[in-house]
Amino acid sequence: MADTMQFDLVAPERRVASERATQVVIPGFEGDLTAMPLHAPLITTLRPGVLEVFTEKGSQKYIVTGGFAEITADRATVLAERSHPVEEVTREMINEMVAEARASYKEAHPDVVDSSAKMLADMVAMGTHMGFEPQG
Repeated sequence: MADTMQFDLVAPERRVASERATQVVIPGFEGDLTAMPLHAPLITTLRPGVLEVFTEKGSQKYIVTGGFAEITADRATVLAERSHPVEEVTREMINEMVAEARASYKEAHPDVVDSSAKMLADMVAMGTHMGFEPQG
């Protein structure tokens, strides 16, 4: 039985993380999910949130804002629209992301208002989860 799986977190501007993981908690669009070695194949969209990767050395948290995750028996690959290690995230970054989500919500066609409202709520929840009360 496999003890670890390859984990890769990639954002458009850089590879954020690449390591052997024992499990990865991913903020999937319909809720958090945990990928572990020998997981059934799955592709899911991401919602804004905190992704946590567990290794034999400990755990590391990253924010992600949208994108996709592909999980197989031996790999979890996350392609995020935006991602940063939690310790690099500032109040200004969260405020910028919330402002972008609010602008998208205001400009949204009526058919996508519900998904825009959910994205905005997820952005605010992500900042609050990290101890930041988004402003603006």
